[in-house]
Amino acid sequence: MKLASRPLLTQSVTTAVLFATGDVMAQQAVEKVGFDKHNLGRTGRMALYGGAVFGPAATTWFKFLAQKIQFRSENVTIAARVLTDQTVFASTNLFCFLSSMSIMEGSSPKDKLESAYWPALQKNWMLWPAVQAINFKLVPLEHRVLVVNVVSLGWNCYLSYINSQGK
Repeated sequence: MKLASRPLLTQSVTTAVLFATGDVMAQQAVEKVGFDKHNLGRTGRMALYGGAVFGPAATTWFKFLAQKIQFRSENVTIAARVLTDQTVFASTNLFCFLSSMSIMEGSSPKDKLESAYWPALQKNWMLWPAVQAINFKLVPLEHRVLVVNVVSLGWNCYLSYINSQGK
């Protein structure tokens, strides 16, 4: 199985596809731009970020959490992992996402962060702590990025939509 033998590559490719899918959903289902006006560059940027940044980062991050955050109580371990994930990884990843998208689009990362970072982080905290608690409790390490990617179809649709606002 490729996931077991090459987890970073497999997670990166899967993440690229799912980030692109989230953008297609945003453009077609939310913004209803139609296929003739679909912004392929935007979809490509989402795929690039997902495959080159988020996939490898999340794979490495989940391995780090599993190895470094361990307590006697399973529930304390899960709570500590969720807290660390949401305060360190989620906030950093959102910053990197909005900044890198702005740079790839030729716009101002400062303006994008000022307008979108805090509202998106608040929305993140409404969804991801519960998802990650379930993920850390029930899902084996090698499948955690996949779980995040499946939930991320909707989340990436949202991120793509907020990233495209104000253009």
